[in-house]
Amino acid sequence: MTQPSTAAAGRYLRQVVYPDLGSAGQRRLAASSALVVGVGGLGCTVADLLARAGVGHLRLVDDDRVSLENLHRQVLFDEVDAAAGAAKVQAAARRLGRINGQVRLEAVSARFGPDNALELAGGMDVIVDGTDNFASRFVINDLAVQEGIPWVFAGVVGAEGQTMTVVPGRTPCLRCVFESPPPPCLDPSCRSAGVLGPAVAALAALEAMEALKILSGRPDSASRWLRKFDFWSGGFQQIDLAEACERSDCPCCKRRQFDFLHP
Repeated sequence: MTQPSTAAAGRYLRQVVYPDLGSAGQRRLAASSALVVGVGGLGCTVADLLARAGVGHLRLVDDDRVSLENLHRQVLFDEVDAAAGAAKVQAAARRLGRINGQVRLEAVSARFGPDNALELAGGMDVIVDGTDNFASRFVINDLAVQEGIPWVFAGVVGAEGQTMTVVPGRTPCLRCVFESPPPPCLDPSCRSAGVLGPAVAALAALEAMEALKILSGRPDSASRWLRKFDFWSGGFQQIDLAEACERSDCPCCKRRQFDFLHP
Protein backbone atom coordinates (compact mmCIF):
# COMPACT_ATOMS: atom_id res chain seq x y z
CA MET A 1 0.00 0.00 0.00
CA THR A 2 1.35 3.45 -0.87
CA GLN A 3 2.48 5.88 1.79
CA PRO A 4 0.21 8.87 2.50
CA SER A 5 1.19 12.14 0.84
CA THR A 6 2.91 14.83 2.87
CA ALA A 7 -0.31 16.85 2.89
CA ALA A 8 -2.33 13.85 4.04
CA ALA A 9 0.20 13.03 6.75
CA GLY A 10 0.01 16.61 8.00
CA ARG A 11 -3.77 16.61 7.96
CA TYR A 12 -3.98 13.53 10.17
CA LEU A 13 -0.83 14.15 12.20
CA ARG A 14 -2.58 14.56 15.54
CA GLN A 15 -4.21 11.13 15.25
CA VAL A 16 -1.32 9.35 13.51
CA VAL A 17 0.95 10.07 16.48
CA TYR A 18 -1.47 8.13 18.68
CA PRO A 19 0.41 4.81 18.85
CA ASP A 20 -2.58 2.49 18.65
CA LEU A 21 -3.52 4.06 15.31
CA GLY A 22 -0.23 5.15 13.75
CA SER A 23 0.60 5.51 10.07
CA ALA A 24 -0.41 1.92 9.28
CA GLY A 25 -3.83 2.44 10.84
CA GLN A 26 -4.27 5.70 8.96
CA ARG A 27 -3.51 3.97 5.66
CA ARG A 28 -6.12 1.34 6.49
CA LEU A 29 -8.67 4.07 7.19
CA ALA A 30 -7.96 5.65 3.81
CA ALA A 31 -8.59 2.30 2.09
CA SER A 32 -11.73 1.48 4.09
CA SER A 33 -15.47 1.89 3.53
CA ALA A 34 -18.32 2.53 5.97
CA LEU A 35 -22.07 2.31 5.49
CA VAL A 36 -23.98 4.83 7.61
CA VAL A 37 -27.63 3.77 7.81
CA GLY A 38 -29.65 6.86 8.66
CA VAL A 39 -28.38 10.44 8.50
CA GLY A 40 -30.22 11.88 11.47
CA GLY A 41 -28.66 12.87 14.77
CA LEU A 42 -26.44 9.82 15.22
CA GLY A 43 -25.63 9.41 11.54
CA CYS A 44 -24.67 13.06 11.03
CA THR A 45 -22.16 13.07 13.87
CA VAL A 46 -20.74 9.65 13.01
CA ALA A 47 -20.31 10.57 9.34
CA ASP A 48 -18.70 13.87 10.32
CA LEU A 49 -16.17 12.17 12.60
CA LEU A 50 -15.35 9.39 10.13
CA ALA A 51 -14.84 11.88 7.31
CA ARG A 52 -12.58 14.04 9.44
CA ALA A 53 -10.61 10.93 10.47
CA GLY A 54 -9.91 10.08 6.83
CA VAL A 55 -12.12 7.05 6.17
CA GLY A 56 -11.82 6.68 2.42
CA HIS A 57 -15.40 5.87 1.41
CA LEU A 58 -18.67 6.76 3.12
CA ARG A 59 -22.02 5.49 1.84
CA LEU A 60 -24.89 7.47 3.39
CA VAL A 61 -28.41 6.03 3.25
CA ASP A 62 -31.60 7.88 4.23
CA ASP A 63 -34.89 8.76 2.53
CA ASP A 64 -35.84 11.71 4.75
CA ARG A 65 -35.50 15.47 4.35
CA VAL A 66 -34.04 18.15 6.60
CA SER A 67 -36.51 19.88 8.91
CA LEU A 68 -36.09 22.75 11.33
CA GLU A 69 -37.04 20.83 14.50
CA ASN A 70 -34.14 18.46 13.98
CA LEU A 71 -31.33 21.01 13.66
CA HIS A 72 -30.56 20.88 17.38
CA ARG A 73 -28.94 17.47 16.92
CA GLN A 74 -28.30 16.95 13.18
CA VAL A 75 -24.99 18.75 12.94
CA LEU A 76 -24.39 18.54 9.18
CA PHE A 77 -27.45 20.68 8.33
CA ASP A 78 -28.39 24.35 8.66
CA GLU A 79 -31.40 26.64 8.27
CA VAL A 80 -30.91 26.89 4.51
CA ASP A 81 -31.18 23.09 4.19
CA ALA A 82 -34.29 23.07 6.38
CA ALA A 83 -36.00 25.87 4.48
CA ALA A 84 -35.36 24.05 1.20
CA GLY A 85 -36.48 20.70 2.59
CA ALA A 86 -33.21 19.27 1.26
CA ALA A 87 -32.69 15.52 1.08
CA LYS A 88 -30.59 14.59 4.09
CA VAL A 89 -28.09 12.48 2.20
CA GLN A 90 -27.50 15.20 -0.40
CA ALA A 91 -27.08 17.97 2.19
CA ALA A 92 -24.81 15.74 4.29
CA ALA A 93 -22.63 14.82 1.32
CA ARG A 94 -22.25 18.49 0.34
CA ARG A 95 -21.14 19.41 3.83
CA LEU A 96 -18.79 16.45 4.21
CA GLY A 97 -17.24 17.20 0.83
CA ARG A 98 -16.28 20.64 2.13
CA ILE A 99 -14.83 19.10 5.27
CA ASN A 100 -12.67 16.50 3.55
CA GLY A 101 -12.38 16.42 -0.23
CA GLN A 102 -10.32 13.22 -0.07
CA VAL A 103 -13.31 11.13 1.03
CA ARG A 104 -15.44 9.38 -1.58
CA LEU A 105 -19.06 10.14 -0.69
CA GLU A 106 -22.09 8.19 -1.87
CA ALA A 107 -25.49 9.68 -1.15
CA VAL A 108 -28.25 7.07 -1.46
CA SER A 109 -31.72 8.53 -1.04
CA ALA A 110 -33.59 5.34 -0.10
CA ARG A 111 -35.21 3.69 2.86
CA PHE A 112 -33.01 0.89 4.18
CA GLY A 113 -34.76 -2.46 4.45
CA PRO A 114 -34.62 -6.17 3.59
CA ASP A 115 -35.16 -5.49 -0.12
CA ASN A 116 -32.01 -3.36 -0.56
CA ALA A 117 -29.83 -4.22 2.44
CA LEU A 118 -27.49 -6.62 0.63
CA GLU A 119 -26.88 -4.20 -2.22
CA LEU A 120 -26.25 -1.28 0.12
CA ALA A 121 -23.75 -3.28 2.17
CA GLY A 122 -21.75 -4.40 -0.87
CA GLY A 123 -18.06 -3.60 -0.46
CA MET A 124 -18.47 -2.13 3.02
CA ASP A 125 -16.05 -2.85 5.89
CA VAL A 126 -18.33 -1.69 8.70
CA ILE A 127 -21.99 -0.70 9.18
CA VAL A 128 -22.90 2.09 11.58
CA ASP A 129 -26.39 2.41 13.04
CA GLY A 130 -27.96 5.83 12.58
CA THR A 131 -31.52 4.52 12.57
CA ASP A 132 -34.31 5.38 14.98
CA ASN A 133 -36.07 2.03 15.40
CA PHE A 134 -35.32 -1.53 16.43
CA ALA A 135 -36.95 -3.10 13.37
CA SER A 136 -34.23 -1.63 11.14
CA ARG A 137 -31.52 -2.62 13.60
CA PHE A 138 -32.57 -6.26 13.49
CA VAL A 139 -32.31 -6.16 9.69
CA ILE A 140 -28.80 -4.69 10.04
CA ASN A 141 -27.88 -7.40 12.53
CA ASP A 142 -29.03 -10.20 10.22
CA LEU A 143 -27.19 -8.57 7.32
CA ALA A 144 -23.98 -8.12 9.30
CA VAL A 145 -23.92 -11.69 10.61
CA GLN A 146 -24.84 -13.25 7.26
CA GLU A 147 -22.17 -11.27 5.39
CA GLY A 148 -19.55 -11.19 8.16
CA ILE A 149 -19.48 -7.39 8.36
CA PRO A 150 -18.89 -5.73 11.76
CA TRP A 151 -21.51 -3.22 12.86
CA VAL A 152 -22.06 -0.73 15.66
CA PHE A 153 -25.48 -0.42 17.30
CA ALA A 154 -26.64 2.68 19.15
CA GLY A 155 -29.92 4.28 20.15
CA VAL A 156 -30.83 7.48 21.97
CA VAL A 157 -34.15 8.69 23.36
CA GLY A 158 -34.46 11.66 25.72
CA ALA A 159 -31.10 11.84 27.46
CA GLU A 160 -30.60 8.06 27.60
CA GLY A 161 -28.68 5.90 25.18
CA GLN A 162 -27.10 2.52 24.67
CA THR A 163 -24.51 1.05 22.34
CA MET A 164 -22.74 -2.21 21.53
CA THR A 165 -20.38 -3.43 18.85
CA VAL A 166 -20.94 -6.64 16.90
CA VAL A 167 -17.96 -8.34 15.26
CA PRO A 168 -19.33 -11.54 13.70
CA GLY A 169 -17.49 -14.62 14.93
CA ARG A 170 -15.92 -12.73 17.86
CA THR A 171 -18.73 -11.11 19.83
CA PRO A 172 -22.42 -11.71 20.58
CA CYS A 173 -24.83 -10.31 18.02
CA LEU A 174 -27.85 -8.15 18.77
CA ARG A 175 -30.19 -11.17 18.96
CA CYS A 176 -27.98 -12.78 21.60
CA VAL A 177 -28.97 -9.85 23.83
CA PHE A 178 -32.42 -8.89 22.51
CA GLU A 179 -34.42 -11.87 21.24
CA SER A 180 -36.72 -9.70 19.12
CA PRO A 181 -37.59 -6.03 18.58
CA PRO A 182 -39.80 -4.53 21.28
CA PRO A 183 -43.40 -3.80 20.30
CA PRO A 184 -43.84 -0.30 18.83
CA CYS A 185 -45.60 0.86 21.99
CA LEU A 186 -42.46 0.00 24.00
CA ASP A 187 -39.99 1.43 21.48
CA PRO A 188 -40.32 5.19 22.04
CA SER A 189 -39.16 7.54 19.32
CA CYS A 190 -37.51 10.95 19.54
CA ARG A 191 -40.78 12.39 18.22
CA SER A 192 -42.81 11.02 21.14
CA ALA A 193 -40.25 11.15 23.96
CA GLY A 194 -37.93 13.98 22.89
CA VAL A 195 -34.16 13.87 22.56
CA LEU A 196 -31.25 16.08 23.65
CA GLY A 197 -28.44 16.92 21.26
CA PRO A 198 -25.53 16.32 23.67
CA ALA A 199 -26.78 12.78 24.38
CA VAL A 200 -26.89 12.06 20.64
CA ALA A 201 -23.41 13.52 20.09
CA ALA A 202 -21.92 11.50 22.95
CA LEU A 203 -23.34 8.19 21.69
CA ALA A 204 -22.34 8.98 18.12
CA ALA A 205 -18.77 9.67 19.25
CA LEU A 206 -18.67 6.23 20.86
CA GLU A 207 -20.00 4.69 17.65
CA ALA A 208 -17.37 6.47 15.57
CA MET A 209 -14.60 5.33 17.91
CA GLU A 210 -15.70 1.71 17.58
CA ALA A 211 -15.86 2.04 13.79
CA LEU A 212 -12.36 3.54 13.69
CA LYS A 213 -10.97 0.65 15.73
CA ILE A 214 -12.41 -1.81 13.23
CA LEU A 215 -11.47 0.11 10.09
CA SER A 216 -7.90 0.75 11.26
CA GLY A 217 -7.32 -2.98 11.70
CA ARG A 218 -7.90 -3.27 15.45
CA PRO A 219 -11.19 -5.20 15.83
CA ASP A 220 -9.69 -6.87 18.90
CA SER A 221 -9.95 -3.50 20.65
CA ALA A 222 -13.69 -3.19 19.99
CA SER A 223 -15.89 -3.03 23.08
CA ARG A 224 -17.37 -6.32 24.31
CA TRP A 225 -19.87 -4.55 26.54
CA LEU A 226 -23.42 -3.31 26.19
CA ARG A 227 -23.09 0.21 27.54
CA LYS A 228 -26.06 2.25 28.79
CA PHE A 229 -25.99 5.93 29.70
CA ASP A 230 -28.28 8.47 31.30
CA PHE A 231 -26.57 11.72 30.40
CA TRP A 232 -29.00 13.83 32.42
CA SER A 233 -28.39 12.09 35.74
CA GLY A 234 -24.86 10.94 34.93
CA GLY A 235 -25.77 7.28 35.31
CA PHE A 236 -23.73 4.64 33.50
CA GLN A 237 -24.14 0.87 33.24
CA GLN A 238 -21.76 -1.53 31.54
CA ILE A 239 -23.08 -5.03 30.93
CA ASP A 240 -20.64 -7.88 30.33
CA LEU A 241 -21.75 -9.84 27.27
CA ALA A 242 -19.62 -12.89 28.03
CA GLU A 243 -22.68 -14.87 29.13
CA ALA A 244 -24.54 -13.93 25.95
CA CYS A 245 -21.49 -15.00 23.95
CA GLU A 246 -21.80 -18.50 25.41
CA ARG A 247 -25.36 -18.96 24.15
CA SER A 248 -25.62 -21.85 21.75
CA ASP A 249 -29.20 -21.14 20.69
CA CYS A 250 -29.06 -17.63 19.21
CA PRO A 251 -31.37 -17.77 16.19
CA CYS A 252 -29.08 -15.48 14.20
CA CYS A 253 -25.40 -16.04 14.83
CA LYS A 254 -25.63 -19.67 16.04
CA ARG A 255 -28.52 -21.16 14.07
CA ARG A 256 -28.01 -18.86 11.06
CA GLN A 257 -31.67 -17.91 10.79
CA PHE A 258 -31.97 -14.45 9.29
CA ASP A 259 -35.64 -13.85 9.96
CA PHE A 260 -35.53 -10.06 9.52
CA LEU A 261 -33.34 -9.96 6.41
CA HIS A 262 -35.35 -12.70 4.72
CA PRO A 263 -38.87 -12.30 6.18
